[in-house]
Amino acid sequence: MFDKLFEPIKIRDMELRNRVVMSAMGTTSSSNTEDGKMVTDNLVTYHAARARGGCGMNTVEVTSVDMASSPACYLSIADDKYVPGFKKLTDAVHAEGGKACLQLWQGGMAVSSDPSAEILSASPLPISPEVTIPEVTTERLNSIIKAYGDAAKRAVDAGFDAVEFHCGHNYLPHCMLSGGFNHRTDEWGGSFENRKKFPLACIRSIRANIPEGMPVFMRIDCHDDMLEGGLTVEEVIDFCKDAGKAGVDVLNITRGNISTAASIYEVAPLDIQNGFNVEVASRIRKETGLLTMPCGRINKPELAEQILEEDKADMVIMSRAQLADPEFCNKAKAGRLNAITYCLGCDQGCFDRFFMVLADPSFKHISCTRNPAVLEEATMTLKKTDSPKKVLIAGGGIAGIEAAGRLVECGHTPVIYEAGDQLGGQFRLAGIAPRKDEFRYACEKAIENLKDENVEIHLNSPVDADVIAKEKPDAVILATGSTPIMLKVPGIENVETISAQELLGGKEVNAATAVVIGGGLVGIESAEYLASKGVKVTIVEMRDEILTEMGLLRKISTQMAMAQEPITVMTGTTCKALEKGKVIAENKDGKVEIEADVLIMAVGSRSKDVSDLEEACEKLGIPCYKVGDAKATGLAMSAIHGAYDAVMEINK
Repeated sequence: MFDKLFEPIKIRDMELRNRVVMSAMGTTSSSNTEDGKMVTDNLVTYHAARARGGCGMNTVEVTSVDMASSPACYLSIADDKYVPGFKKLTDAVHAEGGKACLQLWQGGMAVSSDPSAEILSASPLPISPEVTIPEVTTERLNSIIKAYGDAAKRAVDAGFDAVEFHCGHNYLPHCMLSGGFNHRTDEWGGSFENRKKFPLACIRSIRANIPEGMPVFMRIDCHDDMLEGGLTVEEVIDFCKDAGKAGVDVLNITRGNISTAASIYEVAPLDIQNGFNVEVASRIRKETGLLTMPCGRINKPELAEQILEEDKADMVIMSRAQLADPEFCNKAKAGRLNAITYCLGCDQGCFDRFFMVLADPSFKHISCTRNPAVLEEATMTLKKTDSPKKVLIAGGGIAGIEAAGRLVECGHTPVIYEAGDQLGGQFRLAGIAPRKDEFRYACEKAIENLKDENVEIHLNSPVDADVIAKEKPDAVILATGSTPIMLKVPGIENVETISAQELLGGKEVNAATAVVIGGGLVGIESAEYLASKGVKVTIVEMRDEILTEMGLLRKISTQMAMAQEPITVMTGTTCKALEKGKVIAENKDGKVEIEADVLIMAVGSRSKDVSDLEEACEKLGIPCYKVGDAKATGLAMSAIHGAYDAVMEINK
C-alpha cells in the first residue's frame, strides 16, 4: 500500500528505504544536561522508536555549530565533546534500519532565550530604546562559516548519513539572504548577489568537510511572508540553483519567520491548510532541478502518496505525524489506517510546550496531545500484558476512546458504556468548529479502530452500580465527562438560551444576531460556527482578553480568521441581564445593550458527579480511575494523558 511513499530513493551514496523524512523538531530534551546542550538517553530512544516505526530518515533537531552563540535547551555540535552522544544516537537509528541526518544551525536572534548566548544579527537590531544589537562583523561571519565546516566534520565522526543546512525561519543564514532583514551596505549586503555570499560560503564549508558521497540537505523558506522587502520565490529559486552548484542535493521547503505573524507557518497549526507548501515546492523543484521535499501539515499517508504520484516532490516531510504515532510508517505501509494515532495540528504538546520549557526547564521536553510517551519511550511505552483484564469504561468521549484503544494494544478487553447515542463527546463537537476538521477525522478514525478491534460498545447506556456488578470487571475507568455551566442571568426567559455544546451538537438556531457569553476556546468556536452561517455575533468576555488557554500560533490564526468574520469582541464586559431581543452588559464605559436573537453560554463546564460509581467500585473491591473531565475539566491533552496514565496503572 502507498507504493510511491514506500519506494526507496538513493541520494549520492545514501539510500533511504522510503520517501518519509522526519524533519528536525526542537525537543528541548537537552535542557537538564550538564550544559543544556547534550544528547540525552531519552532523545536516543525517541529517535530509535521512529526508526523502528519505519521512518526513512530522522533529522536531528536544530544543532548549534558555534559555541559562543549556542543556547541552552538546544543541542550543540560546536565542540568535540558532543560527538559521543550523537554517535550513540546514530548507532541506535542504524540498528533499527533507519538513516540519520544532523541539522546544522546558527540561530541568529532566536538564541535570545539564553541570556548567555551571543545574538548575531544581519543588521542593527533595536531590542529596546536603550539597546541595539549591532550587525555581525565580517570577522564573525567568517568564523561562523568555518564553524559550519567544523560541525559538518563532527557530524561525519558521529556517524550521520547526511547533514542539513538550515537557511530559513529567521536564523542567521536566512537573515543574511533576505532583503527584509539584511540592510547592510558592505560586501555582505545590498545586492542579492552580495546577500547570497554568506549562506553559499557556509554550504561550501560544509561540503568541503564531508565525504563526496554524503548528501547535503537545505531547509529554506520558499518566500518571505508578511515581511517588507523579503525574499520572493524567484529569488529563492535563483539562490537554490547556486546552492545546488555549491553542494546542496535536497531542498526542504518551509515557510515562516519569528519577526512577524508569519510564524504561523513554521509549526503550522490546524488552521492552516494541509500541504500548504506543496505547490510552491513543486515549482522550485521544477525550476532548480534539485530533489525536493515539502513540509507543512502533511499528516496523512493518502496526501503524501498523492503528492508523490502527481510528481510534485521526491520525498515528503512527515514529522508531527510521527510525534503522535512513532509507528506511523509501519501502520501506513500495512494499510492499518484506522490504527494510526493522527496528529491534530493543535501545537499544544510540541510548539507550545517548547516555549514552556524555555521558560521553565522543569518541564524537561516537548510532548504531544495524542502521545504522552514522547521522549519517555523507555519508561512509558505500553507493552503487551501477561495478565489480560476486563476493563469497564464509563463514558465514550475522547478519554474513554483513547483508554479503550490503549487497553487493546496491551491485550486487555475494554467494554465501553456511553450514555449518549454516539461516541466522541466534546472532542467530536470540537471537530464541528471551523478549521478543526482534524479533530473530527482523528475521532472518527479512533472509533473505527475500536470497531476493527471488536471492542464491545454500548450506546444509550449509562453506567450504574448494577451495570458494574453485572459486568464484573477487573477495573473501571470513569470517563463520564462534564456538563456545561449555565449562568442564572436575570430575564433569562427573554432570549433563547442554549449551551455551546448544544449548538455544536447540532441544535437548530434560527437567528440573525447572537451573543456568546465567554471568550475561551469553546466560546470562540461557537462564535465562528455561527458566523459561518451568516449570524452576526458579539462575544462578551469579563476578562481583559480572549483565548487565554490557546497557544500562540493558534491564537494568531484564530484572530486573523475572526477579523474577516461578522464577530465583535467585547472584553472586560459582564452580562447583567436579558431583555426582549437584547443582552444588557456592563463594562468600564457603563451600560451596553447588544442585540441578540439567541444567547450561547460558553462559560465552562463542571465534572459530573460519579461518587456513586466510586462507592460501588469500592464495595466490590474493583479499582477505578477517573480520567478526562470526570477528574478535572480541561483541554483534550489532559484528558488523553490521563487516560494513558490509567491504562499504565491497569497494565502493571
